[in-house]
Amino acid sequence: MSDKHLSTQFDAELSGISTRVLEMGGLVESQVAQAIYALANFSGETATQVITQEERVNQMEVEIDRDLSTIIARRQPTARDLRLLIAISKTIGNLERVGDEAARIARTVQRLINTGVPSRLRLPVSDVGFEAQLATEQLRKSLDAFARLDVNRALEVLKQDNQIDQEFDGLMRKLITYMMEDPRTISASIDLVFVAKAIERVGDHAKNLAEQIIYIVKGTDVRHIPMESVESVVS
Repeated sequence: MSDKHLSTQFDAELSGISTRVLEMGGLVESQVAQAIYALANFSGETATQVITQEERVNQMEVEIDRDLSTIIARRQPTARDLRLLIAISKTIGNLERVGDEAARIARTVQRLINTGVPSRLRLPVSDVGFEAQLATEQLRKSLDAFARLDVNRALEVLKQDNQIDQEFDGLMRKLITYMMEDPRTISASIDLVFVAKAIERVGDHAKNLAEQIIYIVKGTDVRHIPMESVESVVS
């Protein structure tokens, strides 16, 4: 078999793996959106759907990881191809954890519905929704950057990460105020704290994906380094 034929097969395998990663990304992005819809509308049915999808996300992670191991063992890739496979392995781990966060939000929604709190108390659910919008936009940008291997798009995600952190901090202050003014809100407010933290983690995982894209293209690990240094790597 010619080297050219082997190279063509390898490229096809890499393309297939990348397509499945994007499919997995689309699924977890949908999970997050559904989880927030369930919270905003106190929909137990939608929350159940999110939790049910978790099994599929976990299965996809296992299947893709298994195929990655097979490709590495058989092809023994080097340079950028090896970086791509390593980064994909980390990427699907982050995506699986995004799915976990979505399921965590859905379970919280179920608990809120079961306690009947939404019908009796005013809570800043819309603020949680805005934080979720920021996080899902970040996730969508990271997936788009992965599809195109676009380091500039990935850099945008890194620069905007602080917005989610600031929104989270503001929401924490508001929830503390709610609890101080009306002790009846304490239990539900604590639940929303966990929801807000789960959303913040979605943003963190989107940031991790963006860092992996820069690693694939530039060959430099930009985790834990100042933004000025990241910009220097990308430029």
